[in-house]
Amino acid sequence: MVKSSMNRMLAGNGLFYPIIGFASFIAFLYLSFGDLWVNYSKEINLSFVERNGTQFIVDGKAFYINGWNSYWLMDHAADYTTRPRIGTMLQAGAKMGLTVCRTWAFNDGGYNALQISPGKFDEKVFRALDHVIAEARRNGIRLILSLVNNLQAYGGKTRYVKWAWEEGVALSSSNDSFFYDPSIRRYFKSYVKTVLTRRNIYTGIEYRDDPTIFAWELINEPRCMTDPSGDTLQDWIEEMSTFVKSIDRKHLLTVGLEGFYGPKSPKRTTSNPESWAADLGSDFVRNSVLSTVDFASVHVYPDHWFKHKNFEQMLKFAAKWMLSHIEDGDRELKKPVLFTEFGLSNDDDFEPAQRDRFLKMVLEVIYKSAKRNRSGAGSFFWQFLVEKMERFNDEYGIVPWESPSTYRLITEQSCKLAKVHGLLPTQIEHLKNFCAPGN
Repeated sequence: MVKSSMNRMLAGNGLFYPIIGFASFIAFLYLSFGDLWVNYSKEINLSFVERNGTQFIVDGKAFYINGWNSYWLMDHAADYTTRPRIGTMLQAGAKMGLTVCRTWAFNDGGYNALQISPGKFDEKVFRALDHVIAEARRNGIRLILSLVNNLQAYGGKTRYVKWAWEEGVALSSSNDSFFYDPSIRRYFKSYVKTVLTRRNIYTGIEYRDDPTIFAWELINEPRCMTDPSGDTLQDWIEEMSTFVKSIDRKHLLTVGLEGFYGPKSPKRTTSNPESWAADLGSDFVRNSVLSTVDFASVHVYPDHWFKHKNFEQMLKFAAKWMLSHIEDGDRELKKPVLFTEFGLSNDDDFEPAQRDRFLKMVLEVIYKSAKRNRSGAGSFFWQFLVEKMERFNDEYGIVPWESPSTYRLITEQSCKLAKVHGLLPTQIEHLKNFCAPGN
């Protein structure tokens, strides 16, 4: 009765429709700019991650990483219906004691593209990346941001070559011309400069000045198969790593390698999965030894690389693969080595217990490295999702809290690393209880 009388009174005074219109306007503003009102001032203070020889250092202490991949963060932040997934995933990661997330800072052409065409950016998507970084900062999570894809997903080097071809300046239609075409190199440098100097609209901090960013990754899984000698890719890495450092000397930089040994490496026959791995145009040691590269990256996918080995054989290879690269970090590179992707497919005859055994092996190698102050500095599960993201799964993804045994292994690793080198301030709230003695 009171509500009905109030409506009649407002309508009678000619106020009802203006109020409805104003409310609709406010709703529009919230949907368009609502995250501007989110309180990002509660973020945890973070220091830049530094490197001292084979170790990462944070606030004077060695830093060994229990991390994960959620490549989809920027893409989902660009849509207000899926944006809440970013906070859910980052909060869940923090509660597991995880400290670094690896994600894409690129989407070249196509749906929700950050870079629509060379040098042209979608501000809405850039604000989505701003939101990812601000939300990570608020949850005490650092980010490895990858700058381009070797693969076609989210544009990648294929899109750059297509742009150059469409503009009539391409030297070749080969995807590998991404690495040697002068016009494409200029496209990529322009992109890199724009991203590194971007000022986050939510925090007011330029990306190159934000310690939330753990490191830049030049390219996800680079391969240049048209030049198996590796010279073309090496030249590109030298030029682009030098260019990044000319703009940003505060952040660490890695290449984004899978870890294969090239044709001139003595380990090409003893440590590579098979002979094809030496002919991809990359070389783990040669590509990583450059002074402008701060740490090396390796991926671990034994069931993807082998088609005729059983699980026990693949597990044995993966352990040997990891130890080989840690040895390289200690003896050849004298730099940290991060296993930035590892996973076991859930296709075919998948058994959850096997994935847990594989996960346990990877985490144990990192834990032993941390105990011995060696170069094996961390691992990143590929990949973590949240609920209702089935169509983004690629046979390796999991929702970690839906698998109690896997979740337990992950949190136990956070505790074990914390006991070796101490809890980070960002971990204290979440780990102080279940990492207590006797738990």
